[in-house]
Amino acid sequence: MSIAHSDEPIRQKPLRLWPGVVIVALQWLGRFVVPRFGPDAAFFGVMIGVFGGLLALLVWWAFFSRATRAERWGAVILMIVALVSIRPLLHVSVRTGSMGMLVFYYAIPTLSLAFVVWAAASRRLSAGTRLATMVATILLACGVWTLVRNHGISFDGADLSWRWAQTAEERLLARGPDAMTAPGAHASAVGAIETGAAWPGFRGLDRTGVVPGVSIETDWSSSPPAELWRRPIGPGASSLAVHGDLLYTQEQRGEEEVVSCYRLATGEPVWRHSDAARFWDPYVDAGPRATPTLSGGRVYSFGATGILNALDAGSGAVVWSRNATSDTGAEIPFWGFASSPLVVDDFVIVHADSLVAYDAATGDKRWAGSAVGETYSSPHLLTLDGVPQILLLTLKGVISVAPADGALLWEHAWPGIGVVQPAAIGDGADGDVLISTSNMAAMPIGTRRLSVTLEGGGWTAEEIWTSRRLKPSFSSVVVHQGHAYGFDGNHLAAIDVEDGTRTWKGGRYGSGQVLLLPDQNLLLVVSERGELALVEAKPEIFTELARFRAIEGKTWSQPTLVGDVLVVRNGEEMAAFRLALAAG
Repeated sequence: MSIAHSDEPIRQKPLRLWPGVVIVALQWLGRFVVPRFGPDAAFFGVMIGVFGGLLALLVWWAFFSRATRAERWGAVILMIVALVSIRPLLHVSVRTGSMGMLVFYYAIPTLSLAFVVWAAASRRLSAGTRLATMVATILLACGVWTLVRNHGISFDGADLSWRWAQTAEERLLARGPDAMTAPGAHASAVGAIETGAAWPGFRGLDRTGVVPGVSIETDWSSSPPAELWRRPIGPGASSLAVHGDLLYTQEQRGEEEVVSCYRLATGEPVWRHSDAARFWDPYVDAGPRATPTLSGGRVYSFGATGILNALDAGSGAVVWSRNATSDTGAEIPFWGFASSPLVVDDFVIVHADSLVAYDAATGDKRWAGSAVGETYSSPHLLTLDGVPQILLLTLKGVISVAPADGALLWEHAWPGIGVVQPAAIGDGADGDVLISTSNMAAMPIGTRRLSVTLEGGGWTAEEIWTSRRLKPSFSSVVVHQGHAYGFDGNHLAAIDVEDGTRTWKGGRYGSGQVLLLPDQNLLLVVSERGELALVEAKPEIFTELARFRAIEGKTWSQPTLVGDVLVVRNGEEMAAFRLALAAG
């Protein structure tokens, strides 16, 4: 008996491609579409879409693809090795972005898509050619990320460019120094724009973001904002202070951290003070974070590395300068020092691990509170239950101290990242205040109402309600007629301050900023991408009245409105517009 032998080779079964196609489609949906539905969706969409998708792809390819053993296990090993080995070759802004995870958020979906496309396109190639093109595909899909840099994170993701491309800051420096008038020559000059009221610093009067006494035309189709001037500016998240015809801000110019003064009427540079300091992080990019404060003819500025200056507002001459980092032994926070100086009586108060007060006239250190750790909120003066006090959001919650000596009055635990400003409800006589916080994953948590009372010589701060219907990450809220308006993720929202229920949510503005014009129940919104929008500050329904493109690029700085002049800036440019005032 003989056994017949066939000369035909055993045929490899065709690749099972459809699971890979489905996996990549779901991965890209989770990574780039789901995050648009809000911060909670963003977290799960990215984590599950990116890493869950990669795991599913590897399982499919290793066990269910029907590829040869060399292709299956060679691809799995090479993908892992490539993703790990490219890290030392990445630009530091990509390597450290998103707590070191940025490259994975982008490289893994790119690698997955490229790999499935390769698997489909190479089915009819010889075994050796398939292996060679597989190796090339994986290495190219990962290696391309060594060619880019990151200019910071926005709600829409990383701001990427080619690694060799000139940055906005480099283009600005290449222009050479600005022409400026002689120090002091302009100090008593009256500009072409009568401002009517000063904008003393961060979020305007009392740091509330409220602009009383101004009513503007809301029909921008017939009366759009009229551009007065536009100019490039150094990077930074600082906003603006205004007095008369002089405008003040902070910016980065190469290795120098700068406090700069411009004319409000024309945008012309007037004077500039520089310190040898540079701060950078992969979220905001380079530059100072705090906003200068005007008081008593001086400009008080606080740099991202802890340099506190008192400058003559007219000439920029240094009155005194201190380094709060060395004064307190504090470490520079991950995102830099961000507290805008608060002037109370004869003190200038900033946060550097603790609240610390300096003599406004001399710069002598007057008091320092207990250490509270890093925070990105600014000290905020409120009157609660009839008593003036300074509030500060911290990693542990919120504290309140006495302005005279920094003694702790009360505290309320609510762990998170303190970024936004507290907001008093009503006139503060009832002692109620709104606070908001985010968690350590930079996921907004929500807003809480506290009842703060003084009884028998002691303070209590009790939670009234906590709402996840208003979750600002770093955009402070405004309060108007029993409702709080602010950002819930990338949308504007309104909640009832009585119980925290949301009455509406609408508009998609990214991580924008908002001002309140109470005289006409109007919100002036600046979107994360530099658009202006007018929204009714009414609790019944979201109504956007107008929208206008003001500047280009990621815009995280607070806008400034003085009279009929609106100034907006980001880390690349600054522009001023005249708003038509409402008739009557």
